[in-house]
Amino acid sequence: MDVLKLFDLTFRPDESLFFQKNDANDVRFGEIVKADIGFYRKAKFVILGVPQDEGVKRNKGRKGARRAPDEIRRAFYKLPIPNTISEGDVFDIGNTLVQGSLEQIHERHCQVIEQLLRDDKIVIVFGGGNDISYPDCKALRQVFSEVMAFNIDAHFDVRADTPCNSGTPYRQLLEENLLSPEYFFEIGSQPFANSAAYQTYLMEKGVAIHPLESIRRYGIDQRLEDIIRHFTAPRAIFWGIDMDSIRASDAPGVSAPSPIGFSAEEICHIASIAGKHKRSKLLEITEVNPEFDIDGRTAKLAALITAYFIREKSTFER
Repeated sequence: MDVLKLFDLTFRPDESLFFQKNDANDVRFGEIVKADIGFYRKAKFVILGVPQDEGVKRNKGRKGARRAPDEIRRAFYKLPIPNTISEGDVFDIGNTLVQGSLEQIHERHCQVIEQLLRDDKIVIVFGGGNDISYPDCKALRQVFSEVMAFNIDAHFDVRADTPCNSGTPYRQLLEENLLSPEYFFEIGSQPFANSAAYQTYLMEKGVAIHPLESIRRYGIDQRLEDIIRHFTAPRAIFWGIDMDSIRASDAPGVSAPSPIGFSAEEICHIASIAGKHKRSKLLEITEVNPEFDIDGRTAKLAALITAYFIREKSTFER
C-alpha cells in the first residue's frame, strides 16, 4: 500500500487540538507533532485514533468512547516534550474511517495498522472500544511471525458472544490462531469482573492469568520483566491498556468503572516498562469515555500513559 492509499483510509486530525504555547523554553507536543503527509516518512511514532464505540454498545456498555481520541489528543498536545524527542519524531495520521459495520471498520483499521508497521513505525492507537485489539493484534501477526500480547485489563475480553463486541477480541484472536496462548498474558484482572466460565476457558487454552492482587504482591516490574525475558521468540510485543483496569478515583471516565484497579502511577509505570523494550511495536489505549469523565481526568491520564511510553521508547532506541 502506498502512502496516498494509507491516507485514503484515514481522515486528518483536528488542527485546533494542536496546542501552541509559543515559548522556546517550554515546548509542547502540539508544537512538534506533525500531521502533514510530507512528514510521514521521517516519523518514528504514529498516532492513530478510532472514534467508534459500536463494540461497546453491542456489549451493552456505556456509549461515549467514540469521543475519546480527540480528548486524549487535546490533553496530550498540551504536555511538555521530553529531551529525547525532536520535531517530527511523532506523526498524527488522524483517525481510521469509521463508516460501515464494526466488522468493516476492523478490516479497514487492520489495513492501516499493517501498513504503518511495514513502514517501521511505532504505533500508538487511541480507541474507541476495546474491540480494536482484534484488528491491532491481527495486523501485528500479519507483519511479524509471532506476537506477544499483554491485555492490561480488569476483564478477560474472551466472551463467546456473536457478533463480536468490545468483550470478544482476544477470544477471536485465540480461536483464529492469530495469537498463541503461551504468548498471551492477562494482566490486572479482577475476580468479580469476570465469569468463572471465561477463566476456565483461558486456563484450558494455557493462557497465563496474572490478577491485580498477584501483580502487586509479586511486583509489577518483576512480573512483566520476567515474562519478557523468558519469551524471546515473538518479534513484536502488543500492549493493550483498557482504562477500566485503573481504579475509578483515578480514571472515572471509562466504559466500565470500578473502585478497584491500578493506580495512575502504576499504569504510567507499566507504560514506561513497555517503552523500554525494542520489541514493543504497538501501544493501544481503549475505553476512555469522555461522557463520564471529571475535569478530563481520564483523558489526561491516557495522555500521560502515551507520553511515558514515548519518552522511554525514544530513550532506548536512540
